[in-house]
Amino acid sequence: MAAVAGISAGDPANAGDQIFDELRFGVSTSVQSGHSREDGVFPEITALFDPFGYKTAVGWQQQLLHPRVHLGTSIGTSGEATQFFTGFTWTVDFNEKLFAEAGFGGVIHTGDLDGDDDGPELGCRVLFHEYLGAGYRFNAHWMSWPRSPIPRMPISAMGRTTA
Repeated sequence: MAAVAGISAGDPANAGDQIFDELRFGVSTSVQSGHSREDGVFPEITALFDPFGYKTAVGWQQQLLHPRVHLGTSIGTSGEATQFFTGFTWTVDFNEKLFAEAGFGGVIHTGDLDGDDDGPELGCRVLFHEYLGAGYRFNAHWMSWPRSPIPRMPISAMGRTTA
């Protein structure tokens, strides 16, 4: 289970002034049971970089040819595994709001290698890191009440925000 929020770094016109394309924050927890369960929550942060021109790609074919690079960490609480990961992220837009995403790369972790503790037996410090996701882009005007007293803040799914 994971909840993710993010900050988009702006429009492509300012891309040369930015360090990252997108910054994502999240929290996850283990849904496994038994010996493989990890206790606690896992705060996460991921930065996405756009060295291959994803923001200027037009159409899903070009988007697939322009992956972004991701770099992040998942911090183990309650003495569980911490992960540091990097790789490539491919995002395909279905329309202005809906998108799908896949990522592939590697991870270095501090988890259990040989099964003498609770949690999964990972066997090796360096592993593959992959994910699939689908998302909806929220913007600052996502609420349905035109005169709501609640302050409107940009939020995101999968870290994607639009103005």
